[in-house]
Amino acid sequence: MHFTRARDLLLSGIVALGVGLALFDLAYGSMQSIPRLAGGLLLILALGELIGGFVIRDRINTGRLTEAIVISRVVILAKASSQLGAIMLGVWLGALLYLFPRSASLAAARDDIPSAIIGAVCAAALVAGAVWLEHCCRTPQSSDRDDQETPRN
Repeated sequence: MHFTRARDLLLSGIVALGVGLALFDLAYGSMQSIPRLAGGLLLILALGELIGGFVIRDRINTGRLTEAIVISRVVILAKASSQLGAIMLGVWLGALLYLFPRSASLAAARDDIPSAIIGAVCAAALVAGAVWLEHCCRTPQSSDRDDQETPRN
């Protein structure tokens, strides 16, 4: 398994941007207003993955985590979360591309822009947190382990 590449996340985000823009174009007239903290759950997930990254990294570096299955499950979680974050970032950016040109003439569009910005920021935070968690699951290089095991004089 290889680590998540930026181009994979970018591709997912671009496709989601197009789909999100098309969906907003089709359905915005019949939608209710977007809740201000609609993207807030993504921020909670991002914080959990950020904290999890520090915990996993510490356990790997100190040798307290011995089961490889735990690391593989965390890597799978991180990969899925980064894809979710990229897709949701694309959808929120699609919403912003739809809302900004209409904000001068539609009060509803003007009111929904802050919600879409919050959603986009939370989705970007999820991508960053997931990539960080995946990075923390890497095994230390052999020279890193030797430095930690042998004290310097």
